[in-house]
Amino acid sequence: MIDSEHNALTGWYKSSYSGGDQGECLEVAPGRPDVPVRDSKTAHGPALVFSHRGWTAFVAAVKDGHIEA
Repeated sequence: MIDSEHNALTGWYKSSYSGGDQGECLEVAPGRPDVPVRDSKTAHGPALVFSHRGWTAFVAAVKDGHIEA
């Protein structure tokens, strides 16, 4: 789902693997019933919203090499 309501959220963070200052990163706002994910280049744009199960499966697929990061 794409959602623009998540723009007001605080507590977005980037992975330590992203280098932090690159500007081409995904940001995640954890601690919610869903997992909003946004592009750091467009922080005021909409967020993609995943279920916790979907997000966990995506992260596992990246770690296992099934999806190229």
